[in-house]
Amino acid sequence: MNMQEAADHAEGIIDATLNAINPSVKVMRGPSSDSSCTDFKNDGTGTGSVTRRRYVMTIISDERRGSFLGVVERHWKKQGYKITSVRKSADMPAIFATAPNGFEVSVEFGYKGQAGFQVTSPCVDESKVTEAPRQPLDPNSPESKGLPYVHSDFWSAYTPISSASPK
Repeated sequence: MNMQEAADHAEGIIDATLNAINPSVKVMRGPSSDSSCTDFKNDGTGTGSVTRRRYVMTIISDERRGSFLGVVERHWKKQGYKITSVRKSADMPAIFATAPNGFEVSVEFGYKGQAGFQVTSPCVDESKVTEAPRQPLDPNSPESKGLPYVHSDFWSAYTPISSASPK
């Protein structure tokens, strides 16, 4: 696998994760990055790593964050991902995992409840990498502020999801 193939695969991991979220959420691409991999002497190895990001623009209320993370975690486990760490924070919870092929994945809540997905490839054959397409932003648009602004009757609700009790 080369770096472009790794970037495409990382996009596929994010797409599959987002497709598992129901009701769906609005997202926008974040910045991509790539870097060379080095050995213990900091010499180049002819390999590189790629990172792809997406930010959730749907408002996910504090009361629904656990449910959102649960959907993502169940999807990743179903795909054979190993959960490597969970940040149990009321304000900034996160889940970190590793895919069977070595890709590192995460979903993290940050400032103002902004949820973000990140996928980083293992070191693969070095190659040119194209930037994932992103729409230009109007500086006066809500998207340009980079914070969630899309209301969802489900994800933005201020009530926790009730679990049905057995009868």
